[in-house]
Amino acid sequence: MKTRLICILLSSFIQLAISIKPPHPHIVLIVADDLGWNDVSFHGSTQIPTPNIDKLANDGVILHNYYVMPLCTPTRSALLTGRHPIHLGLQHRTIAGAQPYGLGLNETLISQLLKLQGYKTHIVGKWHLGFFADEYLPLNRGFDSHLGYLLGHEDYWNHIAADEYEGFDFQRDSHIYTPVFGQYSTEIFTREVQSIITNHDPSQSLFLYLAHQAVHAGNGNNPMEAPDYYVKRFPNIQDKKRQIFAGMVSALDDSIGNITKHLVQSGLYENTVIIFTTDNGGAGEGYDQSVGCNWPLRGMKSTPWEGGVRGVGFVNSPLLEMPRRISHDLMHVSDWFPTMYRIAGGNVSALATKIYGMDMWDTVSRGETCPRSEILHNIDPIEKYAALRVGDYKLVVGDSDGGVWDGWFPPVGTSADKLSASQYEKKLSEKAPHARDSPVVTCPPIPLNASTSCQPFKDPCLFNINQDPCEFYNIADQNPDILGELLKRLQQLNATAVPPLNKDLMPDPRGDPRLHNGNWVPWVTLTDKGQVEKV
Repeated sequence: MKTRLICILLSSFIQLAISIKPPHPHIVLIVADDLGWNDVSFHGSTQIPTPNIDKLANDGVILHNYYVMPLCTPTRSALLTGRHPIHLGLQHRTIAGAQPYGLGLNETLISQLLKLQGYKTHIVGKWHLGFFADEYLPLNRGFDSHLGYLLGHEDYWNHIAADEYEGFDFQRDSHIYTPVFGQYSTEIFTREVQSIITNHDPSQSLFLYLAHQAVHAGNGNNPMEAPDYYVKRFPNIQDKKRQIFAGMVSALDDSIGNITKHLVQSGLYENTVIIFTTDNGGAGEGYDQSVGCNWPLRGMKSTPWEGGVRGVGFVNSPLLEMPRRISHDLMHVSDWFPTMYRIAGGNVSALATKIYGMDMWDTVSRGETCPRSEILHNIDPIEKYAALRVGDYKLVVGDSDGGVWDGWFPPVGTSADKLSASQYEKKLSEKAPHARDSPVVTCPPIPLNASTSCQPFKDPCLFNINQDPCEFYNIADQNPDILGELLKRLQQLNATAVPPLNKDLMPDPRGDPRLHNGNWVPWVTLTDKGQVEKV
């Protein structure tokens, strides 16, 4: 009788919450960290099932030609401002712990715009857009609350971030928060999100930005971390690192499932748009001592190849007019800024000349014609590489990390991992074909010179990504006119770039946590003009 009464009351509460519609839809923006193309099962991975992520993706709109930046800070800056990192000075690498710079204070973040639209704004998880001065912290960038960390990575349990220095990195609302010590990050963030949903007034629009730590590697002394009960789900994976990594992915998947369930139970889901994205390609083959996977795409995190920039992404919402489909339209991570603003009832046309992103809501929701025809993957003047996609064609000039990560890397712990180079190339070309309405990438037959035909340090390379998503065939010599057009366009875009903010910028020893009770905290005071004063 008591259980039945609880169920009746819960059902009544849900119906009440559904009936109370806010002025604009709720927006839940979820960013996974270093989640590779082949680390989710809806992209064809049979090694790590992700049933909750798969269900949301399959019930929504899967973004098959969706692109992010090669690294974390650039992607997050584009996501929150709608501007390209080459226009923010954030196109080179990421912000190290004690580097005194960040996303410019003159930039307007989506959180600030949504507050003007009446939204309650929360960030849970990773920031990584600068914290050397208080003004750069989330609560001073349009967010009402923040539980999480400031640097790019840390230990999942003790929350020590080891960069050029080492210290504790976990905050609640701009203050060091130690009760989380010994608790697993993915589960901390899930509980916080559930609490925010439970306590939210359904009559007010909600913007909830969940920036998960998963599945980025932890510190170098213990990069792969997951609770044993997740690791034990994967006795079939013999490689220990990959087994733990699978546990990390599974914990992330459970988090997404639990949060979705909580949205439904709260009554908010019926009026919510859920956006899911990775921040860059997976880190594998020992990059950051991690074992993520982008197979069969070429390259990985930090590179301009498809494995570095083609992102896992989808939208799920009862508000989608054409759900349960795959979108093959070009989309860039900066597009979320105007798209979210449009969802929130904002005047996107007022933003058009200031941002790189484009409003994609009609394309995603209704399947209307895509406004985007090109994507600048990056121009990095320090590492001297650039990549640009126009239509089906992609230009690659130079490469990152000396070209170390420009190959094709199968999942660790599978039979393909043990093949010789020639055997592996044969396996790639024998992949079963998939229809256009499948989210699984299909490679064309691989040529014998796949790994040598493109040497971007010597000459620009050209690929037809629609026909050759795995970047086997360099067709630059056969298409000099197209190559010339893309090189000209790249020069035009480069002329609009600003210098990287971190050029020749060394870590500031004043940021050493040992000077701040062992904590990573702001260490600089700004003048009224934004200039740095000595602490």
